[in-house]
Amino acid sequence: MHALSMVRSAVPKVLLTAVFITSLGCAEQPSFDSAAYLRDQFAQQVSRENAKNIEVPFELDEEVLTVVEAKLKQVGDDRSRVARILDYVFRGLDLEYSLAPTRNASDTFIAREGNCLSFVNLFVALGRHLRLSPFYVEVVDYQRWDHRQGMVVSQGHIVAGLYVRGELQTYDFLPYRVKSYRDFEPIDDLTAAAHYYNNLGAEALLAGDLDLAYENLRIASQIDPKFVKGMNNLGVWYARRGDVDRAIAIYRKGLDVEPENVPLLTNLARVYQRSGQTAEAEALFSQVEGVHHTNPFFFVYQGERALAEGKHGEALDYMRKGLTRDSNTPEVHVGLAKVYIALGELPKAKHHMQRALKLDATNPEARRLATMLQPALREEGDR
Repeated sequence: MHALSMVRSAVPKVLLTAVFITSLGCAEQPSFDSAAYLRDQFAQQVSRENAKNIEVPFELDEEVLTVVEAKLKQVGDDRSRVARILDYVFRGLDLEYSLAPTRNASDTFIAREGNCLSFVNLFVALGRHLRLSPFYVEVVDYQRWDHRQGMVVSQGHIVAGLYVRGELQTYDFLPYRVKSYRDFEPIDDLTAAAHYYNNLGAEALLAGDLDLAYENLRIASQIDPKFVKGMNNLGVWYARRGDVDRAIAIYRKGLDVEPENVPLLTNLARVYQRSGQTAEAEALFSQVEGVHHTNPFFFVYQGERALAEGKHGEALDYMRKGLTRDSNTPEVHVGLAKVYIALGELPKAKHHMQRALKLDATNPEARRLATMLQPALREEGDR
């Protein structure tokens, strides 16, 4: 499938990516109550009583809906309605990018900020309100990883999709330049909800809030039992709690679904390594190295791992490989800054730290490094 990417300027703060892909006979679906339908799906997975406590990420509450109805009218063709939504989101709401937290549609509307999934939740809500049929699309070849305490926490990258006049148009909310995505996978609302709860769980894991992490990751795994990212992060949770057997069982279950899933293989290897099963761990690490990688986050993770082990040259090599995969990912530049700090090459560290902040001024690691580097750079300048 060949894709033609086109940059569409929403506001100077944000780049909005539109990708057009030829479709074969795809017609707009009739409007229906998708929120109610998703609740029914939740009930089938967890019981109707428990489903009451699960959010529909794209649902607008009554107060927000009243405001929206006064601003957006259900008139015009598909293109004009999409244009009104984008104008309203980026000019009327002045929506800004923020890496975390992930928000539902109403909270994104109220906060006027959000990450990619937050934006998609709002876009889907507004689009369906205007009798369009937007849906969630996972970018398969751009997956986000975070490295904490030797293990990989995984999140997907989600964009909004909409068929307009027989073409799939996707909308991406990243504060970087246009990405050359190659592999898209439209997902249903149930899987999108699992992504939403997985994001919340991953954010809680990274913040060290294990109770909140478990609550959200448990929901993600219940509503979509074969959702591999949720399995991976739930395995991280059990490993953090010291329940090695449960973590291994979850990783094995995930590998039954995706045998070459790198975060699962990596985390399983780390669990084996920590429990003294070194032969099993090394076999899995070798398997990971043998998988073909295009994801820059894989090399950032491997670089972080090498850096933690004091292998500075190896860490630099991994980070440079990540840079060749995608020079516009802030985390790659953050990783390079960390390595250059370890090597004592502060001007190079400063260059990559500044590059990371230029790509994403909200990146917490880049901001932390900037604060840390300031006194050292001043001291070097005074010599």
